Amino acid sequence: MPAWTSHLGITREVLIDSARATVASVVSMLLALVLKLPEFYWAPISAIVVVLSTIDPRAIAWQRFVGTALGAVVAAAIATYFKPTWIVYGIGIFLCGIFSALLRIGTAYRFAAITLSIVLLIAHTRSSSIVAWHRFIEVSLGIGVALAVSILWPPPAN
Repeated sequence: MPAWTSHLGITREVLIDSARATVASVVSMLLALVLKLPEFYWAPISAIVVVLSTIDPRAIAWQRFVGTALGAVVAAAIATYFKPTWIVYGIGIFLCGIFSALLRIGTAYRFAAITLSIVLLIAHTRSSSIVAWHRFIEVSLGIGVALAVSILWPPPAN
């Protein structure tokens, strides 16, 4: 690499991480678009979260996958029976924490709460159960691509 790149902080690791994130996010986005997923942007966002994680990509992928599934199920169930008021939303967040503890997946709680928030708080034209299902599929697609990139093209050793 040219000498000037190190003065700017552009190392071999930075270039590789940037390339890995680019591949994972673009492939995720393109696959989501081909599959005509309505909120396709969750696939590349999820890919970025996993591939650029400072912890083992498999661990963060598992947390994101399980948490997203839990949050989607809780949100769909709540939205089926209740209008998403602030109290219903608060109960949903609380239930995500309780279920995460009961299922021994406490680290996935944050992703469950995020998914529940997106499903319940953002206005959608489709039913909340369909939105929850789409969210799960979109996130899972991004996770899968990020895991593939992480396995086929591991991050550089520091």
